[in-house]
Amino acid sequence: MPAHPAYGEVRPVTGFASVVLRDNPGAMELDGTNTWILRAPGSGTAVVVDPGPPKSKAHVATVVEAAGDVELTLITHRHHDHTGAIKTAVAQTGAPVRAYLDKYCRGAEPLADGEVIEAAGLTITAWHTPGHTGDSMSFLVEHDGERAILTGDTILGAGTTVLDPKDGGLSDYLASLDRLIADASDAVLLPGHGPDHPELGPVAQFYRQHREERLDQIRGVLDDMGKTAGQAKPMAVVRKAYADVDKKLWPAARMSVKAQLEYLRGL
Repeated sequence: MPAHPAYGEVRPVTGFASVVLRDNPGAMELDGTNTWILRAPGSGTAVVVDPGPPKSKAHVATVVEAAGDVELTLITHRHHDHTGAIKTAVAQTGAPVRAYLDKYCRGAEPLADGEVIEAAGLTITAWHTPGHTGDSMSFLVEHDGERAILTGDTILGAGTTVLDPKDGGLSDYLASLDRLIADASDAVLLPGHGPDHPELGPVAQFYRQHREERLDQIRGVLDDMGKTAGQAKPMAVVRKAYADVDKKLWPAARMSVKAQLEYLRGL
């Protein structure tokens, strides 16, 4: 069985979930974008989650060949490395596409928080888990006593998540982490980037602790600067708080710092 990262290969992860890794590595994408194929044993149809970035015809073809009859495509969030291949996926499968935002839906209604979807022999519960983006969704998949959670970029398989200040926010993100910890700690973690993990709980707890530590660090930096959260410029904070981080990652860090400063201003 191939191990992550395995580009262009179908890699089984659970009894009902397999992944195809798109070869689009980057600072934000880690090893690349994971496209998930969900299907209960014996099911004649499959569900695909996040078809991938633009220019992914070969990638989508690999996914479709493995999936067979795709009855539904689900989207975790709006970022182009997850949504760019929607048009290609629809052309190759004819399946409807559902996302939290109507903009990314094709032939179906937007997802609702708490909605239960019965498809491909599976029970899939859609959770609105904003923070990384305002439209971020996680999907709890259950079959025959086995549980897995697809988290998109809300929780990654490696590193930590950037909060997009366009519509993401730390208050929402912490609430989403708390929800995932409370309701899916025992589920297998199937992330949008990076390797899978046998349980979501320890990873989500690490994410929660990391955010609290970063907030304490930002408070310390603000004290050193003699500025309030409303006065400080995000990049000035990044230069101090992320001095030990590769400068190539500073633009991404700036997005998270901006979200942290907004959070602190609201306390």
